[in-house]
Amino acid sequence: MVNQRKYTWFDIVNISLLSIAGLTMIYPFVYMLAVSMSDSYFVARNDVTIWPKGFTLSEYKIVFNSSEILRGYGNTILYTVAGTLVSLLLTSLTAYPLANKNLLFGKSITLLFVFTLMFNGGLIPTFLVVRELGMMDSIWAMILPSAVSAWFMFIMRTAFQGIPLELEESGRIDGLSDFGIYWRIALPLSKAMLATIALFVAVSIWNNYISALLYLRDSRLYPLQVVIQQLLLQGKQNMDVGVDSEADLSFKFATIIVATAPILTLYPFLQKHFVKGVLIGSVKG
Repeated sequence: MVNQRKYTWFDIVNISLLSIAGLTMIYPFVYMLAVSMSDSYFVARNDVTIWPKGFTLSEYKIVFNSSEILRGYGNTILYTVAGTLVSLLLTSLTAYPLANKNLLFGKSITLLFVFTLMFNGGLIPTFLVVRELGMMDSIWAMILPSAVSAWFMFIMRTAFQGIPLELEESGRIDGLSDFGIYWRIALPLSKAMLATIALFVAVSIWNNYISALLYLRDSRLYPLQVVIQQLLLQGKQNMDVGVDSEADLSFKFATIIVATAPILTLYPFLQKHFVKGVLIGSVKG
């Protein structure tokens, strides 16, 4: 006989609150998707709620035919892919030696990273450093300033510390160097942690807006987020001068959907690693 779970009042209240919170988060996205696929006539009349009216994909055709949006899309993909790879490489190369308890000055170096968690250089000093290094108007300005995160470094260090010493010793017996152990043993055994951190880094770079405003002057290098901001600003200016902006609301929402779709598509493939990755090192015994 199968035991049926008995739901308590706590379960009912908890499920209800989480369902309401989930619907509150999902509805804006569903609304934007419906508006982006609706005819501008129904959008202007505010007849669209959760289902498209006058179904059309004309706004998406305009999005993909826009050279500015496509260029911004390409720049964002380049920054995200390159930035994620650089961040994972540099962070793991930093975390692996610090996972060794016998590392010379290891505790002192670790304290320096702890210090960066509580204090940072500030916006203006960071801008001056980027400018003096000649990274203005380049891809490196979007990647290097935030390439290494102390928080992610500590997560990686904890994961590397959980690797049995016997594996490292067997690797040395087989003739592997320290870098060989890192590349052939440590990284393959930390795939869940790497996938989790890669997701966080990719989302951060994909949504990066401030760095582009600070370090980029050439519009050809603008990421998609800046291009979207310019489109929204143009719509606000149209409202200020009395021009009906309801007609281009579908276009704006279609642009936003196109901008968020890649991250939403990527998340399900990394979800199986997510819980395991964030809990690495939380329980040891």
